[in-house]
Amino acid sequence: MTQATESQTRGIQLSEAALRQVKSLREKQNQDLCLRVGVRQGGCSGMSYIMDFEDVSKITPHDEVFDYDGFKILCDRKSLLYLYGLMLDYSDAMIGGGFQFTNPNAAQTCGCGKSFGV
Repeated sequence: MTQATESQTRGIQLSEAALRQVKSLREKQNQDLCLRVGVRQGGCSGMSYIMDFEDVSKITPHDEVFDYDGFKILCDRKSLLYLYGLMLDYSDAMIGGGFQFTNPNAAQTCGCGKSFGV
């Protein structure tokens, strides 16, 4: 089995606020986890974002790996076709807070910001 590619150029961008938040959430899990980001069919605009922690042992050769000072973000290559250049941000605002996706590949997005169309 070959190692997954660890990209120098980050195809998925993280704001400082998002990086702080995912690191904080990972620390609460008390495990060596990375963040998997991807897409799936569904949602009100056709495709939905997926984001979840995953054990680092589940990194596959089909994953692109983006390193943020030791914190790894994974994205399968098929999803990366739709997500390349994505900016993941985080806000703790009481209204409209949480993770926000800014996707340069999206031709349309829904009002909730959790799905998009190309």
